Amino acid sequence: MFDPKAIQNDFPMFRNKPDMQGRPLVWLDNASTTFKPDSVISAVVDYYTKETSNSHRGDYDLCYAMDQAVLHARKTIARFLNCEPREVVFTSGATGSLNTVAYGYGLKFLKEGDEILITEAEHASNVLPWFQIAKYTGCKVSYIPLSENGRITPKNLEKALTPRTKLVSFAAVGNVLGYLEPVKELTKIAHNHGVLVCLDGAQSVPHMKTDVRDLDVDFLAFSGHKMLGPTGIGVLYGKYDLLSKMDPFISGGGNNDKFHMDCSVTFLPPPERFEAGTQNLAGILGLTKAVEYLENLGFDSIVEHERKLKQYAVEKLLQTGNAEIYNADSEAGIITFNIKGVFAQDAATYLNSQGIACRSGQHCAKLLNQTYLKTPATVRASFYVYTTEDDIDALAEAVKNGGNYLDAYFI
Repeated sequence: MFDPKAIQNDFPMFRNKPDMQGRPLVWLDNASTTFKPDSVISAVVDYYTKETSNSHRGDYDLCYAMDQAVLHARKTIARFLNCEPREVVFTSGATGSLNTVAYGYGLKFLKEGDEILITEAEHASNVLPWFQIAKYTGCKVSYIPLSENGRITPKNLEKALTPRTKLVSFAAVGNVLGYLEPVKELTKIAHNHGVLVCLDGAQSVPHMKTDVRDLDVDFLAFSGHKMLGPTGIGVLYGKYDLLSKMDPFISGGGNNDKFHMDCSVTFLPPPERFEAGTQNLAGILGLTKAVEYLENLGFDSIVEHERKLKQYAVEKLLQTGNAEIYNADSEAGIITFNIKGVFAQDAATYLNSQGIACRSGQHCAKLLNQTYLKTPATVRASFYVYTTEDDIDALAEAVKNGGNYLDAYFI
């Protein structure tokens, strides 16, 4: 196991000791974004101060060096996921990756009468692209029923699949309830029915070892900024035979071999086919360092650290007598709750006054609030490698006092 307090020394956001409302910052919004270690920041700064160049667009030393750096990054991500480098596409993030699948595969191959299966717990980035594809193609979006505690079960997937189902898209870990879904088993069921699987890994890849060969998913999307990397960078993994059949979501410089006056065009093979325009090169270099940092910590240790924090947080919040918890039994380091009798945004504003940063609202999963949670909004606290029990204690103390304080606070 590692020491989260020692890990904080690698992060300028902790060393600089930012405060909120005159109090030390307690950062509990890691499911939204994470702080960045020195190695990631240095990689970004070095690009802009020592290594600035484009990639694949010059015949000089700086450009060649950047070509090699991007190749190294692609190989690093491929090793990280256990796939081939040609199956690693750099995107703007999980949202960009999911849209690339939706428009590159869905728009091309789905037709009227076909079906896409998602769940009510999905983030908007794994809902709205499919809504658009349904509108453009005439296919239908249907839903895998959630179990009583909000999970995707193999039994419910079997029931939801029909002869019309062509693709299933779901999150390995939901960003609200934090359940770890049985991805491998669900994927096997889908494949037995000839159905493709698109996995939203935004909340799973940063927190646990992800082996795409073992899981056998067809596509995987994730973001860099949720795993200590820069914003504006992410990855789409896709099986190469599928990527080779897809059209690019965005076209332009760098993704074609040739084009002609008659509007004919020959696109490059994957992954370059999906990387039109100048890429976020600083982000690619920073993401590489983030991956190396997490691998150095070890995912077994990360999983165990977050498991203990989650258990500790549930116990401490329940002891306050003031918290209504919606996912006490989920596996991820996400705890979704409300302070009893207090609207979520009011609660989060109060927590901010105590120096605590939590997310409040519907967390971009609006269907879940409408159907499963039966509440307009919730507060979400989420943990990562540098989160400590002291952070949990501060949250619990604020929640304990919140019910008595809030009436006066909002007068």
